[in-house]
Amino acid sequence: MKRFKTLLTAFVISISILSFAQAGKTDSETSKENTDKKGYQVGDRATDFELKNIDGKMVSLKNFTDAKGFIVVFTCNHCPYAKSYEERIVELDKTYKQYGYPVIAINPNDPKVQPQDGFKEMITRAKEKGFTFPYLVDEGQKIYPQYGATKTPHVFVLQKEGDKNVVKYIGAIDNNYENAAEATEHYVKDAVDALIKGEPIKTTKTVAIGCTIKVKK
Repeated sequence: MKRFKTLLTAFVISISILSFAQAGKTDSETSKENTDKKGYQVGDRATDFELKNIDGKMVSLKNFTDAKGFIVVFTCNHCPYAKSYEERIVELDKTYKQYGYPVIAINPNDPKVQPQDGFKEMITRAKEKGFTFPYLVDEGQKIYPQYGATKTPHVFVLQKEGDKNVVKYIGAIDNNYENAAEATEHYVKDAVDALIKGEPIKTTKTVAIGCTIKVKK
């Protein structure tokens, strides 16, 4: 009986320690774990951000007062998939900015891991390719995990609903990264067209094809 009581006491103490350790996690820590694991799903509200553009100015979604939504693209300089899509991203911005859906490009990579994705290199790349949209740097890599981006490029189409930016599409730009002319499904284009017309989006989620995001170790 004495041995049983000793074992029972040890069990209770162990449970108490485990509960205390779990309780010691702050809400922000718990939230970060959930966000890192999940990211946004279609229908979620995307929080705003404030990131540095290649012109040195800070950019937030709230700055675009006339926008009806956004084509948020996580992309970078070095990735061959991202390079292949650059002209198509420029075309998306030129086509849909006039309808209230501008492109917002974000580089999520850590330049210490991939030096080609440094800030100065971003400026050079944007000039070379004629970017017509903000090209922001995710310093500290805080934004891409919130969205759940895993590749470059990875697209999130947002629509303004009151003071909210609601996720309407997540995934790839189209179904042929090698050759734009041979793409038979234009996911982002179709999604934005549907939003402009007030129609349901046929395909709301696809698998993003590209390079993995280079994370600080």
